[in-house]
Amino acid sequence: MSDKISNEQNDGRQTEEEPLFDVIIPPGVPRSVIFDVVKKFDVEVVERKEKLSFANMDGDERELLAFRARREVAEQIEKYMIERVRTFIGE
Repeated sequence: MSDKISNEQNDGRQTEEEPLFDVIIPPGVPRSVIFDVVKKFDVEVVERKEKLSFANMDGDERELLAFRARREVAEQIEKYMIERVRTFIGE
């Protein structure tokens, strides 16, 4: 699970809502799993820039997809997504 995301209004003021967290969707996760997570947890899929630090991509920034949700839901999403991907690949 990634860092907390601030809930700011367009004018920069902080809202009273609970903080949101991003669960990065690793490249290669099947679309069916992504759609399943969105439907089951009623969450938003967002784009997020992340720096990569492996192989020959050290320091490269890539646009990745993430599920944005409250902490408790984000933790459930992370576990569920891993379980669904393992099922998909037949582990």
